[in-house]
Amino acid sequence: MRANGLRDLWQSGEAAINGWLAIPSSFSAEVMAHAGWNSLTVDMQHGCVDYQTAVTLLQAISTTPTVPLVRVPWNDPGIIMKSLDAGAYGVICPMVNSRADAERFVQACRYPPQGYRSSGPIRASLYGGSDYQLHANQTVLAFAMIETKEALERADEILSTPGLDAVYIGPADLSFSLTGRFGFDHAEGTVQFQAVERILAAAKRNGVAAGIHTGSPNYAAKMIALGFNLVTINSDAKLLDAAARAAVAQARAGGGEVSATVSASSPY
Repeated sequence: MRANGLRDLWQSGEAAINGWLAIPSSFSAEVMAHAGWNSLTVDMQHGCVDYQTAVTLLQAISTTPTVPLVRVPWNDPGIIMKSLDAGAYGVICPMVNSRADAERFVQACRYPPQGYRSSGPIRASLYGGSDYQLHANQTVLAFAMIETKEALERADEILSTPGLDAVYIGPADLSFSLTGRFGFDHAEGTVQFQAVERILAAAKRNGVAAGIHTGSPNYAAKMIALGFNLVTINSDAKLLDAAARAAVAQARAGGGEVSATVSASSPY
């Protein structure tokens, strides 16, 4: 079976840089996959991506060594299993608030006897290999999202769930749950940053990897230095928006010179 590059990266002590796909386009996914991310997450919860489109995005990612992940809409065994059958090498599950939630999620990711995943890897066996079913339990990753005050208080209970590989912090919902305000990239000393530190410490205690969504490369680097094993930087939609706005602003500012970096790297 094809190895999971994230597991290999973590075993070597390195952190993964994860990209985020909210745009329902296989071409934009392919462009992102060729940009050097260690992994890419197809966002089926808040992105504009349905299941059929998600399959095309996973196919696009397969043109590179980038590890394909999926964030499912909810802790629903049906979509979890279908995402894995489509070739996701990891599933990020939102709103895991208890040990029971975590157990239900993990077991949907595992074939018996570790879980109750149904057999039918229609595309996963093409991507992973003909021996996929023999090794899937040890290869695919299960990420539980902690993003509420309730989950924060139960972090050790959740993260000690057998078979859980990683935690993924959703900072916007976590911030709202704790303070009534959404936000990313919280400053040190804030309630939100202290919550992030608590979850990271719980992950270390329970031997699971820790991931977090960030809004900027600088903050992502800070989270790696703090001890996170996976950091996500924004999303394809946000990166496109920022780059487009910056290009328009630069052109309107005048100067008449074309960036040598841009002109040299452009294939058009």
